[in-house]
Amino acid sequence: MFPCDQCGECCRNLQMSELYKELDRGDGVCKFLDGNLCSIYQTRPLLCRIDESYDCFFKDSMTREEFYRANLQVCSELKRKHI
Repeated sequence: MFPCDQCGECCRNLQMSELYKELDRGDGVCKFLDGNLCSIYQTRPLLCRIDESYDCFFKDSMTREEFYRANLQVCSELKRKHI
């Protein structure tokens, strides 16, 4: 399972990808973000589900560990940007 620390930075920077356009409330923040948590967590879109996204879209092009590393790198960059 992806080691998310629930910082919410990925949900505050949706403007970085057109894939999340429908979730953007207009300022780059997800319209379902409540504090640092997702208000629709149990029914969140597939794109927001790291492990399921890997299984559906990336398993043929990289290992799960590579996918996690790539996501953790972006997470780290978003956190540095916020500081």
